[in-house]
Amino acid sequence: MNIQTLEKNFISYFNAKPQFIVRAPGRVNLIGEHTDYNDGFVLPMAIDRAVWIALTVRPDHEVRVHSLDYGSDSVFSLLDLTRDKGWGEYIKGVAYELQKAGYDLKGFDAVITGDIPRGAGLSSSAAVELVTARAFSVASNFEWDAARMALLAQKAENEWVGVNCGIMDQMASAACKAGFALFLDCRSLEIQYAPLPENAAVVILDTSTRRGLVDSAYNERRSQCEEAARWFGVKALRDVVIESGKWKMENGFSEVAMKRARHIVTENARVLEALRVMKDGNVKRLGELFNASHDSLRDDFEVTNDALNIMVNCAREQSSCYGARMTGAGFGGCAVALVEKDQAEEFAAAVSASYKQKSGLSANVYVCQASEGASVLEI
Repeated sequence: MNIQTLEKNFISYFNAKPQFIVRAPGRVNLIGEHTDYNDGFVLPMAIDRAVWIALTVRPDHEVRVHSLDYGSDSVFSLLDLTRDKGWGEYIKGVAYELQKAGYDLKGFDAVITGDIPRGAGLSSSAAVELVTARAFSVASNFEWDAARMALLAQKAENEWVGVNCGIMDQMASAACKAGFALFLDCRSLEIQYAPLPENAAVVILDTSTRRGLVDSAYNERRSQCEEAARWFGVKALRDVVIESGKWKMENGFSEVAMKRARHIVTENARVLEALRVMKDGNVKRLGELFNASHDSLRDDFEVTNDALNIMVNCAREQSSCYGARMTGAGFGGCAVALVEKDQAEEFAAAVSASYKQKSGLSANVYVCQASEGASVLEI
């Protein structure tokens, strides 16, 4: 995003210069899928696509936000927050949770825009939530606490918007560091920064297929995981450690619950190993973990679709690819590949052509950089 362009749009709409410009990135999850709401481990990376807000503080409690992407406004009073429908609910939900947590909020005039593909599994909604929290932090002059803001944003999405997401997306958008992936323990919120392999590039492969989280099988998968945790007698599947050869159905443990649990347990193990191999710079093994993760999501968690499987196969066919997997909630959206850095552009072109031939769909493929979490920009 060109900051000058955003500033000009603000001036054109509100006839004044903005006081602040804030941004929050989307994320691609390198490995650790559906583990976050099972108190497990994840390894996301903030990408160089984001949501931006230009704003000026108001003297009252009104919030007026104009969306350049939707061409419409969201206007509400912080003193009278009521649920409605539309993109503005993410902003209202964050405002509600901040006030509920004791923050004294001031209103603002704002223009919002972003370049994260919506519904692609790159956390466009979390970016909207965190950029909103960042906007309120500068408008209301309170200290930025990345972990606390992430938790409040998650609560807004769970309770106000109605999507039963885990904490990963919000923490990635709030707390990532440029040049690193973020290892997150979703129970303790302990974080570590894992260096990206120097000789590898991360490439996002958008299948051009979309899913709606509220109406998808996401909540069903979460319920199945809770059922499995109850069978094991633990708080969450993160607490289960079973050797792969010992998985079996017994005593009312359904085949579906067994498969869901097996994915979560083995995926947590893969994330922990991924953290180690990234610190060691072992990009070959990291790629193998990518592949194993996708296969588990396809066969045990059953959240891929034809387009995702075709895309991953197209990526794996390229000699420059270390590994590839679906990323995000599934049922459409994106895959992510780990590729030889000096071959990344050729890889992107080859996969795009192969995917078009095999699926009939056009892919959006781009090489991404690991970016900073939610931040305030210089105007």
